[in-house]
Amino acid sequence: MSDPDPLATQPGLAVGGKRFSRASLLWGLSALLAVGGSFAGYRYWQGRSFETTEDAYVGGNQVQLTPQIAGSVSTIYADDSDLVHAGQALVKLDHTDRQIALEQAEAALAQAVRDVRVIFATRDQLQAELTVRQAQLASASADVARREGLTSRGLVPREELEHARDAVTTASAAMQAAQETLTATRVRVDGTSVDNHPNVAQAAARVKEAYLALQRTTLRAPVSGYVARRAVQVGQRVEPGMPLMSIVALDELWVDANFKEVQLRKMRLGQSVKVTVDLYGQQVEFSGEVAGVGIGTGAAFALLPAQNASGNWIKIVQRVPVRIRLSPEQLGTHPLRIGLSTRVQVDLSKAGPQLAAAPRAAPAYETSVYAADAVAADALIREIVASNSGGKLSRVRIHNNAAHESPRASDLGLAAR
Repeated sequence: MSDPDPLATQPGLAVGGKRFSRASLLWGLSALLAVGGSFAGYRYWQGRSFETTEDAYVGGNQVQLTPQIAGSVSTIYADDSDLVHAGQALVKLDHTDRQIALEQAEAALAQAVRDVRVIFATRDQLQAELTVRQAQLASASADVARREGLTSRGLVPREELEHARDAVTTASAAMQAAQETLTATRVRVDGTSVDNHPNVAQAAARVKEAYLALQRTTLRAPVSGYVARRAVQVGQRVEPGMPLMSIVALDELWVDANFKEVQLRKMRLGQSVKVTVDLYGQQVEFSGEVAGVGIGTGAAFALLPAQNASGNWIKIVQRVPVRIRLSPEQLGTHPLRIGLSTRVQVDLSKAGPQLAAAPRAAPAYETSVYAADAVAADALIREIVASNSGGKLSRVRIHNNAAHESPRASDLGLAAR
């Protein structure tokens, strides 16, 4: 006869030497179901109110420093990771040829101003000469009138009358010649002054061109930020458009989060976002907002877009980039780097538009570094014109020497490397 089953004869279950009653198992199972239900409810609520992705990376503007003229690099004032300010000199090209070209253009402008002054003076001289010719013609005409009366009475020989008439003809021709010369001279200066005469304007344009070319031998930072990807070397021959280094403003970074297309149903502009970065972990949480939703998927704007019309087709869930604007204050406290991995959670509770309703009222980005050169060139032109217009000579050459002096690293606050 076989022994009875011990589990059937005991009121509880023995597992690992411990006894559990059926009531305990029921309570444990109920607690497990409650926890699982709560977790499922939380996940369902969170799925309806939040969208999360880890396919998100820090982005930012990489402003390239490129030369506008060709030249050989003589000095480099900044290196990778250096802080630079807008307008600070970063790279210097050899400027000898440009300096000579500017001096030649300045001399040509000075000569043009003086030549135009001569034209104006000649016009006034011809006007006076015309007045003299007119007086001579009037005097000769009066002599003829007097002699005609005397000749008719036999008091003056007819030969003398003919001489007087010849004098009228000569005076009339001289007056006509003076009139034509004056007219030709007036055509060259009428409606103008010395500073806006075409000859002066043309020479001034050459001065401005030469001045800008000289200033462009010094490459200045368009924006403030940190130097990255320096590729230029001393002695290198550079050409217009060649990237020499990049400048990244770490206080103007953002996050590009690539959400699945099914996650965009309730995503709107202005919704709040929580961002965590692997660099700082969960201890640091960045606050942001949705700044824009991409107008196409990543595959649509890829270098080689997918050709779905050929061969077998398999549906693949597409992703759309969403721009997340970060707080500059938090970026100042916890600096980020371009390309860092992030985790993004968007709060979908706020309603709003999917797309921008109006164009920007102001430029998204701009720099005033290059405009200063044009202003200085105009000031130099005015100075040269004034110096050669009969007024007091100004210190043009001293001004130029000071403007073209190469800055030193100590003046820029850069430590020697």
